Amino acid sequence: MPFRFRISTCLATAALLAFHPAMAAAETAGDGQTDYHAEDDEEIVVTAMRRSNKADSISGVAIVQAEELTANARVSIGDSLTHTPGVSATSFGPNASRPVLRGLQGERVRVLSNGIGSIDVSNTSVDHAPVVNPLLAYRIEVLRGPQSLLYGSSASGGVVNVIDRRIPDAVPDEPIHLAALGGYASAATERMGAASAEFPLGGNWVGHVDGSWLKTDDLRIGGYALTPALRTQALMSGLLPPDPLADPEIDFTANAAIAGRLPNTAGRTWTAGAGLAYVTDGGNFGVAYSRYDTLYGVPVRLATEPGQGQEAPRIKLRQSRFDARAEIEAGGSLIEKLAFRYAYGDYVHAEIEPDGAVGTTFSSKGMEGRFELVQSKHGGWTGVTGSQLITRDFNVVGAEAFLPRNSTEQIGLFTLQQYDSGPVLLEAGVRYEHTRQLSKPDIGQPQFFDGARTFNTFSVALGGAYDLSPDWKLAFSAAHTERAPSAEELFANGPHAGTAAFEIGDPGLKVERVWSAEAILRGEAGPIKFEGSVFHNWYSNFVYEDRTGAVEDGLPVFQIRQADARLYGFEAQGEVALAKPGPWTISGTALIDYVHSDIAGAGPAPRIPPLRVLGGLAGKSPHLDLGIEAEHVFAQNRIAGFETATPAFTLVNISAIWRPIGDDGPLSLIVSGNNLFNVVARRHASVLKDYAPLAGRDLRITVRLEI
Repeated sequence: MPFRFRISTCLATAALLAFHPAMAAAETAGDGQTDYHAEDDEEIVVTAMRRSNKADSISGVAIVQAEELTANARVSIGDSLTHTPGVSATSFGPNASRPVLRGLQGERVRVLSNGIGSIDVSNTSVDHAPVVNPLLAYRIEVLRGPQSLLYGSSASGGVVNVIDRRIPDAVPDEPIHLAALGGYASAATERMGAASAEFPLGGNWVGHVDGSWLKTDDLRIGGYALTPALRTQALMSGLLPPDPLADPEIDFTANAAIAGRLPNTAGRTWTAGAGLAYVTDGGNFGVAYSRYDTLYGVPVRLATEPGQGQEAPRIKLRQSRFDARAEIEAGGSLIEKLAFRYAYGDYVHAEIEPDGAVGTTFSSKGMEGRFELVQSKHGGWTGVTGSQLITRDFNVVGAEAFLPRNSTEQIGLFTLQQYDSGPVLLEAGVRYEHTRQLSKPDIGQPQFFDGARTFNTFSVALGGAYDLSPDWKLAFSAAHTERAPSAEELFANGPHAGTAAFEIGDPGLKVERVWSAEAILRGEAGPIKFEGSVFHNWYSNFVYEDRTGAVEDGLPVFQIRQADARLYGFEAQGEVALAKPGPWTISGTALIDYVHSDIAGAGPAPRIPPLRVLGGLAGKSPHLDLGIEAEHVFAQNRIAGFETATPAFTLVNISAIWRPIGDDGPLSLIVSGNNLFNVVARRHASVLKDYAPLAGRDLRITVRLEI
């Protein structure tokens, strides 16, 4: 039976199950109404087989709630999460930034929208922005460990799930529920606004509409765009005048003396969406449509030698997406709930040259469907079993078509089982995945592999947690995960200016395998809360880039290779209540994380974030929160052969959150100052770090309203 036919059959079967007559019987079960103003408990994890308490998780989980999201909102999802333990960002300029989890990025980290992949091409290159919108999110969860098996082998490094209410799961108990935010930030003259609304339509139907708008100018930076070494190189080459700051009108296309602003980083984005759902206490189903449209600049890789290319492309990106969801609260002795989720995305982006011509066009049409059976709890035993189906048709056309036309087809079967006996919690997960990668080059592309590769992978995870006391828990997990190589790793063969590399894949790649282990201690004692973890990953057939020393099309050649590798590290965060004068609570917070990597025969893996520490003081009251923090990122001198070292930096930030009507009021005003001392900060996980530092001093004001 053809693979596509099997996928269509499975999806049709899942849809029929989701709209089983049990849904009709559920109409009399209740009105499904809820209080939208009741903030979700920050300790409840929803990106998993069922709602569970974060304190009971056997692996690392981070939850970012609406107010924190508003305070830390950035243009991209990666830079919105950098205050989370173990999370860095690719930071390819302010507009394109994916999360980096424990040093892993790209194909090893899944970015989800409401539990389904973002269906974009951000995994193809770091200059491609992920199509998720943190401005409309009311919650983001970062998940690692056994439960990541629910979302595919590409989630071996972890899952980032951006959650919104585009398909409502409850009926508001008011005529309309409105959430809105607006803001301004000085570093990029950023203007933004977003709003969403849910409204009951009668008869258990509820509607949703949302939209957002964002516009930025070129990013202000704390000093020079280029590192001192590159400025010296430019000076020796005659491209840099002795006193570049004396002339504020310097043309960046003529020399490398940029300071104060990062050229070609302006952007504008708008989104719109609508959803419709039918909700009862016995289940719900709904559909949604959304549109994402953005135009943003890619930071210029400034020339430091005569004749060196210096491109300044902009990316015009759009995605149309359709989502569907159905859930039945079966309430049976065996099955508690049936859940079905589906998304289809039509994505295209064009890379626009400075003269307005289209250089290269990327297009992708893909779908993802999930069907899950959640077991009823019996004597502490529960679990979820399901299937996941993914397809993608991808093509690149133009001067930098470094990938052939290709398609990906994947089916996964999984189960995750949990047993809770009181002080002991046990968890086990198994996943089987069949993947077919097909390369079908267009006429005139003989350099690409023409044919198909198929992979069968099997992953298993075990874990447990033990209550040392009512307030302290020790957890341990171990997993063996197998990942099929991506089309990009298999079939790439061409120039890619975005990463300044001539990329060559390997059609003969084997399955990547990793054994991983993690231990976690979390709890509280009096005024102190603490969570710490240590982890170790042992890879075989680890996929990585190796610079060969050759040059093609004026670009260094990077060959995809495989070798044994290991990554290990730790994370810890804590909070202590220092004093409670009157209505105020004064507390101190601290965070530290670290990753170490080695590839057999090659040395350190590239783009691994260095040791980081963050500490702060906060004062909270019913109407006003005040905070100050300092983040120190140490120098990264353990580098791959083609990398440069990254110097240390320290960022100091302050913030104030004013709630004029109190904690439960609908209005919040957030004022913050970030990078107060205007330092030049470079993130080692960024391919472009030597050319594009992070934002300089940034003063932000944001208003959030929910009524």
